[in-house]
Amino acid sequence: MRDKTQPNSAGPGDRLIRAGVIVFFVGALATLVTVAPLLLGTKPFPTFMFGLSMLMAVGFLIAGAGILRSVAAGRRQAGEAAPGASR
Repeated sequence: MRDKTQPNSAGPGDRLIRAGVIVFFVGALATLVTVAPLLLGTKPFPTFMFGLSMLMAVGFLIAGAGILRSVAAGRRQAGEAAPGASR
């Protein structure tokens, strides 16, 4: 089976994982930008910047959904490869 899989082929959930990582890092950058004025003693950013910090959690959830989708596809493939196996 392994010889039929392309090394650069995207499996189920890979796009969700990539999107989740990107959203997570955008949220992490927003968090750093939001916290920096508080640590430097300057005027804080507007409230919507704190909302952008929530993108870290959203990205984490998107990536987690991609991992769960990938695991489910792997379990389906394993079940198809061994039809007599118990689940």
